Amino acid sequence: MKKLILIVAAVLVTFITYAQKSFQVEKSGNGSPVLLLPGFTCPGEIWDETVEGLGANFQYHQVSYAGFNGIDPIDMPWYETIKKDLAAYLVEQKLGRAIVIGHSMGGMLAMDIAAEHPELVEKLVLVDALPCIRQLMMPHIKAEDITYDNPYNQRMLAMNAEDFHQNAKYMAASMTNQPEKVDQLIAWIEAADRKTYTYGYTDLLKVDLREEIAGITAETLILAADFPTKEATSKNLNDQFEKLNHKEIKIADGSKHFIMFDQKDWLIQQITAFLQ
Repeated sequence: MKKLILIVAAVLVTFITYAQKSFQVEKSGNGSPVLLLPGFTCPGEIWDETVEGLGANFQYHQVSYAGFNGIDPIDMPWYETIKKDLAAYLVEQKLGRAIVIGHSMGGMLAMDIAAEHPELVEKLVLVDALPCIRQLMMPHIKAEDITYDNPYNQRMLAMNAEDFHQNAKYMAASMTNQPEKVDQLIAWIEAADRKTYTYGYTDLLKVDLREEIAGITAETLILAADFPTKEATSKNLNDQFEKLNHKEIKIADGSKHFIMFDQKDWLIQQITAFLQ
């Protein structure tokens, strides 16, 4: 009886520890470890076609964040908690120096972890990700001037379902050239916990890694979309990644933000060549 109680207690402790995590992970395959970090609102399954294309020589860890994909939300600050927990996950899982692939927000997390813990990351793949999205969107605003309690966030939290749907529709259509993928992006946005969607994006606007990336030692492949123009993309990349060493930059023709949708084969080819 005592042994049974101990077993039950151990199971409960394991469950509680996992439930407190700021993300969930779906693991598959065997081989070199690859941590796959999706963008804002997207679940880990967005990497399914990429995983299939990269093949069976890797162990994949596909991450989904708290507040998205039906996962219970966590308290703010959201981004910092996820970053800390992801670094702990790499250590706990004894992955050694992992390959980290991140899209958009996932790329920001990948850079942040690789800069703070260079010993945990062997190679880095950044898919349409920048060290500081605030610089692109609102270049004259300082991070310290951005707060959770602002008029935009108040409007977003108060928005009714139909207005939020129209907002999601506009956002999704602007991020891919594939009409059949738009509905899926809308569904992921609408499934998000509204506070996480609102305050989590505020967290992202405050992140600025333009100086920190100098501490990244991992070889880095940067894959970017040519939207709105290749010239504008090239300038942004060169400006923001100026202090990153060991980098290779490639730009996808005819793609918007979701390169894994718009130029799937090209994306897989670039990552495969880089990892080999």
